[in-house]
Amino acid sequence: QHAVSRMLARYGADVTAVGSAADAYEAFSAAAPDVLLSDIGLPNEDGYELLRRIRAQEAERGLEPTPAIALSAFAGAAHRQRALTAGFQEHLAKPARIADLIAVIRRLIPSRM
Repeated sequence: QHAVSRMLARYGADVTAVGSAADAYEAFSAAAPDVLLSDIGLPNEDGYELLRRIRAQEAERGLEPTPAIALSAFAGAAHRQRALTAGFQEHLAKPARIADLIAVIRRLIPSRM
């Protein structure tokens, strides 16, 4: 988490890093980010459930879905498809190369990076 945050900051990103889905949901509720980067394997609540709650909040508020990227130790087509079906726009297998992550972020929010 901290290494990715530092690398993204080097590229000019304003990063809010948290350690759990509950903290991520709270941070999202306080100030929606330009892009959400979530690990799938989180303690107590996985990234799929986190995104489900975020999508419900966005719908309730009448907001457009925030671009979301899933990071997962599970690679392969089935895991990618599960992430996309859950509402993530991208799925990257860990360890993700920072260049790949930056490319995905730039594609999802081209005016921001």
